Amino acid sequence: MTATKKRLKIVAAAVLALLLLVYLYRAVSVSAGGMPSFSAGEEVQARWPPTESPLHRSLQMAYEEQSSLIREQKEELQRTREHLAQLEEQIRSLQTSTPRKYQKVKYLNYKNRKRILITGGAGFVGSHLVDDLMVQGHEVIVVDNFFTGRKRNVEHWLGHENFELIHHDIVNPLFIEIDEIYHLASPASPPHYMYNPVKTIKTNTMGTINVLGLAKRVMAKVLIASTSEVYGDPTVHPQPETYWGHVNPIGPRACYDEGKRVSETLSYAYAKQEKVQVRVARIFNTYGPRMHMNDGRVVSNFILQALRNETITVYGNGKQTRSFQYVSDLVDGLIALMSSNYTQPVNLGNPVEQTIGEFAQIIKKQVGGPSVIRQTKAMEDDPQRRKPDITRARQYLQWEPKVPLETGLQRTIAYFRNELARSDRFQESSNKYFDTP
Repeated sequence: MTATKKRLKIVAAAVLALLLLVYLYRAVSVSAGGMPSFSAGEEVQARWPPTESPLHRSLQMAYEEQSSLIREQKEELQRTREHLAQLEEQIRSLQTSTPRKYQKVKYLNYKNRKRILITGGAGFVGSHLVDDLMVQGHEVIVVDNFFTGRKRNVEHWLGHENFELIHHDIVNPLFIEIDEIYHLASPASPPHYMYNPVKTIKTNTMGTINVLGLAKRVMAKVLIASTSEVYGDPTVHPQPETYWGHVNPIGPRACYDEGKRVSETLSYAYAKQEKVQVRVARIFNTYGPRMHMNDGRVVSNFILQALRNETITVYGNGKQTRSFQYVSDLVDGLIALMSSNYTQPVNLGNPVEQTIGEFAQIIKKQVGGPSVIRQTKAMEDDPQRRKPDITRARQYLQWEPKVPLETGLQRTIAYFRNELARSDRFQESSNKYFDTP
């Protein structure tokens, strides 16, 4: 064992001596300039195994160059995003510090100024009602769940001391202090109220109960926005408020028709039992700016199809009749009804009756373009005649429509044309941003 250990030690010492000699030799050769020099190309080539082909090496080099370029672009993109975030923050701070310009508002002292709640106030009719009441000098509180309403409809009042916007579904109770309530909350176009029939019924029943309960608690006057749909497919023409209606309780429109009928029933039950001051407006077909572009109603359908040079589709034979009132006339009627002492239902609509076919021709003439009118399958339970008897409105409210159909359609068509142009601009901008690699 001792001899073996000695031999191992001798071998190890010999190996160390050999390594030392090799190291000394290399050091002397470098100092004397004896090491071979490589050109730039040979240095690059020395990095790769001799077994790889030149094609593989060139591809690898190109890949590394592209990876380096992509890393630089990502870093630049991140810096740009950070810079944009800083600019957006600066813009927001400037917007908050810069006073907004509002439409001139009448000043009312505390005795004459009212706190008015509008449910569904961000919708088509509600937003126009907000404008009128704000200009009159009242404090307006808008409650909306934005199912069909849009914040854009009331954004011009955001920040005003007399205006407040609450994102809330009136199906749930609301506790605030107010003097008057306009209960407009409910989807009103067939595609919207048929989309979720149960929710439509809840809004017109539970929502109305919550509104009437609030009115009872704070002793507020409440106006219920009912509809001409309570008359169904009428057998009496024109329809007076004393007509009880002809409604299919299980048809596709029943969720809205019967929901509004129950809403009226609840209103007068609260009026009799709890002494709540109630006003009921039965609203007929209304049109104007801020209509939802895809709400499926006659006016919006015809105008959009004409502006897009598409076929104007008339459901059924086109002989069914409607009467159309401009939204500003309706708002005047709602405010007059709320201010009156009349407690029975009142029709608010235009007594001038037209067939759907005639209305399509009017739209085509005003818009122009190559659109053609084509009849298609009739909708189920579509009322054949609809014309209000507005004797009550004339007698008790001194109200009747003032805006001619041609004038109202010109304003509405201009609004839809601007909305389409705006939509196209946003679509183009979005495509540029998201379709860019």
